[in-house]
Amino acid sequence: MNDLSLWQAAVLGTLQGLAEFLPISSSAHLSLTPWAFGWPEPGLAFDVALHVGTLVALIGFFWAEWVSLARAAVRVATTQRAETIAEKRAVFLVIATIPAAIFGLLFEKQAETIFRAPALTATALIVMGALLWWADRASPMSTPLSEMTWRQALLIGCAQVFALIPGVSRSGSTMTAARALKFDRQSAAVFSFLMSMPIIAAAAVLKVPKLLASGIDAPVIVGIAAAALSSWLAIAILLRFIQRNGFAVFAIYRFVLGVAVYALVFSRG
Repeated sequence: MNDLSLWQAAVLGTLQGLAEFLPISSSAHLSLTPWAFGWPEPGLAFDVALHVGTLVALIGFFWAEWVSLARAAVRVATTQRAETIAEKRAVFLVIATIPAAIFGLLFEKQAETIFRAPALTATALIVMGALLWWADRASPMSTPLSEMTWRQALLIGCAQVFALIPGVSRSGSTMTAARALKFDRQSAAVFSFLMSMPIIAAAAVLKVPKLLASGIDAPVIVGIAAAALSSWLAIAILLRFIQRNGFAVFAIYRFVLGVAVYALVFSRG
């Protein structure tokens, strides 16, 4: 399927899992790592395989929440009303998914080509890092997830659109928007994780046929396993970490990585 070695597949899978849910951009790490180290390009099919791994971890970690949301969605579809917290959350997740779904279809080719320019990725890493730091530092943590409105869900969903640019980060953009809207850190992270599932699942469903057509070999299996394990760890670690700490460490990491990418771009002319 591709020329990746098993250890390269494991590294990329681990990076995908960690960076998908930490606000540091998985697409940036997946596009920059082969470019920086001269590895073979893994290709779209391998990228889809890694997202399957993160999807498995996401569903497994929040299994009870997904069951509750599924039942709530059925009730909303039956009664045409959203009254409980779970029912409203199910509706809000749909609302938050719409902008990214629309723009993802419109700019799919650009997201896979021109948006992956290393200099653009470096800029996105630094800019979003600054916004994340500002939103977390300036906004009070006065709103729990249970008090979300449909307008706030839509605004967070619009923020997710910018994640089409590698370096922005789906989790980074949505957590930044949620903190700017004064949601507490735990609520910002949980809603970000939950709203990532429809997009990841849709991408997997649409592109898995390409993966199957390319063939599932050992590097793909290793990549999926590494992505699933590291995704689970990233979710668990972040939810505990932000209870006592802010997002500043991730903003600093993004800034340092962005500067390093700029330096590498200039050194290569």
